Amino acid sequence: MSDQTIYLKDYTAPAFLVDEVHLTFFLAPKATRVVSKIKFRPNPDSSATEFFLHGEQLRFLGAKIDGAQVTPTLTDTGLTCDVPDGPFTWEAEVEVAPEDNTALEGLYMSGGMYCTQCEAEGFRKITYYPDRPDVMSVFTVRVEGDYPVLLSNGNPTAAGEGWAEWHDPWPKPAYLFALVAGNLVNHPGTFTTMSGKEVELNIWVRPDDIGKCAFGMEALKRSMIWDEEVYGREYDLDIFNIVAVDDFNMGAMENKGLNIFNSSAVLASPETSTDANFERIEAIIAHEYFHNWTGNRITCRDWFQLCLKEGLTVFRDQQFTGDMRSHAVKRISDVLTLRARQFREDNGPLAHPVRPESFVEINNFYTATVYEKGAEIIGMLKTLVGDENYAKAVQLYFDRHDGDAATIEDWLKVFEDTTGRDLTQFKLWYGQAGTPRIAVTEQLENGTYTLTFKQSTPATPGQPIKDPRVIPVAVGLLNDQGEETQATTVLEITEAEQSFTFSGLSSKPTPSVLRGFSAPVIIERQSNNSERAFLLAHDTDPFNKWEAGRALAKDCLSRRVIDGTPLPADYLDALARVAQDDTLDPAFRALALAAPSQDDMAQTLFDAGVTPDPLKIYETLQSWRQEVAERLQNALPNLYAAMHVEGAYSPDAEPAGKRALQGIVLSFLSRLDSGDQARAQYAAADNMTQQLSALSCLLSVDRGKEQLSAFYDQWKSDRLVMDKWFGLQTSLANPDSAAATATALTQHADFDWKNPNRFRAVIGGLAMNPAGFHDPSGASYELVADWLIKLDPLNPQTTARMSTTFETWKRYDADRQAQMRAALERIQSTPDLSRDTSEMVTRILG
Repeated sequence: MSDQTIYLKDYTAPAFLVDEVHLTFFLAPKATRVVSKIKFRPNPDSSATEFFLHGEQLRFLGAKIDGAQVTPTLTDTGLTCDVPDGPFTWEAEVEVAPEDNTALEGLYMSGGMYCTQCEAEGFRKITYYPDRPDVMSVFTVRVEGDYPVLLSNGNPTAAGEGWAEWHDPWPKPAYLFALVAGNLVNHPGTFTTMSGKEVELNIWVRPDDIGKCAFGMEALKRSMIWDEEVYGREYDLDIFNIVAVDDFNMGAMENKGLNIFNSSAVLASPETSTDANFERIEAIIAHEYFHNWTGNRITCRDWFQLCLKEGLTVFRDQQFTGDMRSHAVKRISDVLTLRARQFREDNGPLAHPVRPESFVEINNFYTATVYEKGAEIIGMLKTLVGDENYAKAVQLYFDRHDGDAATIEDWLKVFEDTTGRDLTQFKLWYGQAGTPRIAVTEQLENGTYTLTFKQSTPATPGQPIKDPRVIPVAVGLLNDQGEETQATTVLEITEAEQSFTFSGLSSKPTPSVLRGFSAPVIIERQSNNSERAFLLAHDTDPFNKWEAGRALAKDCLSRRVIDGTPLPADYLDALARVAQDDTLDPAFRALALAAPSQDDMAQTLFDAGVTPDPLKIYETLQSWRQEVAERLQNALPNLYAAMHVEGAYSPDAEPAGKRALQGIVLSFLSRLDSGDQARAQYAAADNMTQQLSALSCLLSVDRGKEQLSAFYDQWKSDRLVMDKWFGLQTSLANPDSAAATATALTQHADFDWKNPNRFRAVIGGLAMNPAGFHDPSGASYELVADWLIKLDPLNPQTTARMSTTFETWKRYDADRQAQMRAALERIQSTPDLSRDTSEMVTRILG
């Protein structure tokens, strides 16, 4: 298979357009026949003339044009054929083997159930077709097979024993095609749209999972209501189906009218799912539903525009979660994710623009940069133009581009037309990789306070020089008493260096910079722990209040790592005040009391010119937890009791926030009472949040073997809970035993390495244990490399994504660098390495 690089600049319109697609599937595990009948016509707007259809891993059985047999030229990537000058009907018959499709792309089987995954380029593994997002057509599908449930896109039109027909009236690209067949049962529901149309809703699952669908159905209905109320978007089919699939490379897929979900992203019950699981499920269901308009009705012209649908839809699901729960807590959580994943990406060999200029394998660009940074760009645009103009521009986008395969230029143009603004400079956010740094200085003279901002962006692969971007920086000012003398105002930075003044001040204020994290940048400003403690106590912006505490913790921990400096008393006092401040949301307090992650500390030290030692970071964080626990010891029991939630379990924001704070408190208590309270909570727990929280606390203090065994005995028949059991052990293992723990788990009878969820639980869990992964022996590097090499021939997508475990290898000392380089080179030199993994490893090595 060719590793040819594809470039955005080389885009050409498709040579042929498609008016209708008729597909018939004759299902069989080893030999599914797919018969296609497609109406083509030359594209008058294209200079291309060759008739080329993508096709991979297909057994060609025959083809016709307008009823006459033809003999196309076949290659490993598709076919070409002589065709008429005008419209014509193409017919083809192929055979595929879904049971042998371990890559989980195209048509494959999961536990006896047929399902599909066609984004980005999986449809070409089902039949010959112009498999590109700018070729859109109406699909009619007939499925034949000895299964009680036979599903496809759109509305059902006819059915009988062993067959069903579906028609999707809305033109779509092939990547949105879906098919599911199996022994499934449905959790039904209905929804009446704002125009009065009744829509049938179903969540299809295996019979044993029928009791885990109620929350997902309610989340779907909430999403439909919200999209009508906030964006004016009404659902456009008679039926909406969701299917839960065990073997799935991603979280979920927005196929038109037939969303296919990783089981972990839709199945939930209080006994088997944590509060975090419930929130994740709610967000993913919303995300995939919102794609119906931002992704399906308006799709992307080519895969370079992936951020157009993903960035906008992530932003929409973030808005939704904020409305359903807490905007402040959601914002902090999103920034934690952005910094942990996207900033790390921007700061290493995998840095790329939100809209890449080239790719070898498009599956490798389903990244935090495309999704999370793409969403940040939408948020900045909304901040710059204001809520009213944002709403008008988005409405214009829907009106102008419904049914289109659009581009970033199309998206920005509706904002320019709505507001009259020139967004040429703003567009740099889509084209320049890297995280901008903003150096902030200040001066007070004659009552005028001046803030000066200097922006710069470090060089990234292929982009040594960066131009200044448009950056909205939200700022507030506080006086000595902690009163706000300047409410939040958005400063629009457009130059490499720019100053802003505030007049009429009698004393130097304390600035609160980048409120709400108004832009995905790094602020560099001279500060001290007294000021940070002041902001932690008094800042009126929830994000910056949390940020001040975070910066305070990182500074104290960095000093502790570097020279053993004890934690200052005023810092511990500040934490105690936050912990006991009943005016603050418990969920916010839980975030404020959580330690920075090991990876965050490693990057902080690296940015300060210190080579991070993962083991020393781990030990410092352990001692930090002990000291905080001792400082709070008198308050902990009462705080733990105060967060008790009475009554039946609910995943709603208020009780979930209390359980989150109670869990943090329990982690501190466990360091003082040898896990006694955690054992009591584990024994009494009637929901997975409290059971898993207690087990985590016990394992974190080297206790809990009895509970770990009991947990297995209780949940060994529940595959999703068992993923938790596997992942908990590798992610919380002591550094010197992490590799051994992971190795033992890979030999466990319940370890199914071909299942992406289970593989990620064990190997991904080890990667999420930085001190264990970076153990000086190099055993974890070797283990992860061994398993990636083993998985690659079967599932290249999961392998490639997991290879990013090594992306920060240049951050560490020479010995660890040499060991990681050796592991990467061993993967790279593997015979017949997939295109997916080869590209990623090559980029990581640099």
